[in-house]
Amino acid sequence: MIFVPTEVIGHRGFGRGTVAGLVENTPESCAAAVAHGASWVEIDVRRSADDVLLAYHNAALPDGRLIVDLPAAEARAAGVATLDEVLEAIPSDIGLDFDVKTVLEDAVDPPARRTVSLLAPYLKRHARLQRVFVCSFDPSALLAVQEQVPGVATAWMPFVRNPVDHALAGAVALGCALVAVDARSFGLGGEPERPGRRSIEETVATAHRAGLQVVSWCPDPADSARLAAAGVAAVVVDDVPGTVQALTATAASSA
Repeated sequence: MIFVPTEVIGHRGFGRGTVAGLVENTPESCAAAVAHGASWVEIDVRRSADDVLLAYHNAALPDGRLIVDLPAAEARAAGVATLDEVLEAIPSDIGLDFDVKTVLEDAVDPPARRTVSLLAPYLKRHARLQRVFVCSFDPSALLAVQEQVPGVATAWMPFVRNPVDHALAGAVALGCALVAVDARSFGLGGEPERPGRRSIEETVATAHRAGLQVVSWCPDPADSARLAAAGVAAVVVDDVPGTVQALTATAASSA
């Protein structure tokens, strides 16, 4: 089991975008997530033009320059942190959720240059020190992790609002230990009712029967408590303090 349910994963550190003055995917944001009770931190991973791994979500900077086209020094000058810088801010008792952001060039460059291959040495090193898993929208990245770093857990992360039926079946077929599901796929976050959508409880129970733990992104604190009550193992959240408080209150009321 990867998680002791239900655990809080700081989304891009302390939250998406800029939260409390802290920019996502920076050492400061990750340190704040830890300080406020997250037991895991999610980090987006992209490669630079010179094969340095960077912590950045979007494919391009706000000015339109593609991250993969920039040497690491140029990206850092624009405020992008390297993966090494971010990892230095995260203690070894905190879990690492690496979100691999595959780029177009990964389809044609030599295998050793692909984003997931550049990440493999980090996985080998950190898996000896702390809990680690890899998630991605790209199934091939998960298969590469399983091949290159056996023993590191993988989580298939279907796209936003993806039907949960597909998510569970896909994660099992890919050999994943986890499935990472958009909270809106559960009908949360103000999503309208959809005919045929299973309940959260039935979905999670089915995942458990399939041998999967369920991670959900990005519920608010109230929805995080509802997911926890249904047996979801971890939540990737933008409001770390609020979610920690909500889960603590839920645990206390059920004790």
